[in-house]
Amino acid sequence: MNLFQNAEVCANTDSDACDLVYKITNNETLARNADWAISKPLAVIGILLMAVVTRWLVHKLIDRLTSRAADGMLPSSFGLGKLGRSAERRADSTHLAAARHEQRAKAMGSLLKSVATGVIFAIAGVMALAEIGVNIAPLLASAGILGLAIGFGAQTLVKDFLSGIFMIFEDQYGVGDVIDAGEAVGTVEAVSLRVTRIRDINGTVWYVRNGEILRIGNMSQNWAQTVLDIQVAYSEDLQRVRQILADVAHDMWGDEDYTGKIIEEPEVWGIQSLDPDGVTIRVVLKTAPLEQWTVAREMRERIKARFDYEGIEIPFPQRVVWHRDARQGRTDEQGVEEPGAGEPGVEEPGAGEKDTGRQGSAAG
Repeated sequence: MNLFQNAEVCANTDSDACDLVYKITNNETLARNADWAISKPLAVIGILLMAVVTRWLVHKLIDRLTSRAADGMLPSSFGLGKLGRSAERRADSTHLAAARHEQRAKAMGSLLKSVATGVIFAIAGVMALAEIGVNIAPLLASAGILGLAIGFGAQTLVKDFLSGIFMIFEDQYGVGDVIDAGEAVGTVEAVSLRVTRIRDINGTVWYVRNGEILRIGNMSQNWAQTVLDIQVAYSEDLQRVRQILADVAHDMWGDEDYTGKIIEEPEVWGIQSLDPDGVTIRVVLKTAPLEQWTVAREMRERIKARFDYEGIEIPFPQRVVWHRDARQGRTDEQGVEEPGAGEPGVEEPGAGEKDTGRQGSAAG
């Protein structure tokens, strides 16, 4: 009789919980509701636990991958004891690149974790709804239509997010970099998937949407370069000037205060241009990121002091002044010689004569 009653009470259910509860309690109401009270909650809890465990495993896998990606750039040994200062500076440059690579790997790992968490719990939520008897087919169709509508209505938002994702993966720039993003030029203070916050030299904060950034000039990625164009008079011995510039640059290269700032031996490239006022000679120093401006200022100060000591002239602008003599009806051209370039003052040539003084372009 009990078996027949169990079959009759639990005829409309497919769960074994109904039979079990009816046998224990002999209560038809509890038996009929056992599926909702026991089976489905346990199934939902099992799905959520599985989602949590899966998320933990995926995060551990992402951490392992990003850790290997970051460690892959770190050299095991540099052998600095025998290679000297040049090797030390190359090692500093390598460590800077490795630190940036590690930062990029962590940023990508954080992004992958966020995406993985969203996907896992979205799937778990759909499975839980299906388990409690909700028809998910209309829900999925509605979600697809809603997503399509949001996609059309928020194209700029989607564009910003996609640009932010590619920016992070491609390591275009990061927090602390000095970049040129068009109208906004300055130091990156914060980077998100939608906007980048930049503070310029005047302290103004710029919020730039990632989807509107068409090109990026990064002034602090891996290494930088100080390029100095030094101008001297045409009358100077250029070989001597080049040697003095090389000495100044190498003295700074050997200065302990700039060991981590100048990462390669400086070079004097030679004559860059022949200008109306003088000869331009180019000096180049490879520096650590964001140190190019500090090195440039110090180099200019040292070059000025050394030129003053050696008596090398940094040329003044040359010009020609025309005077009209109303009484004689003629125009005289007078060469004006700047102070420090000979006898001061203005020489007045005779009619028809031309005094060019120390003209850079006329006298050569």
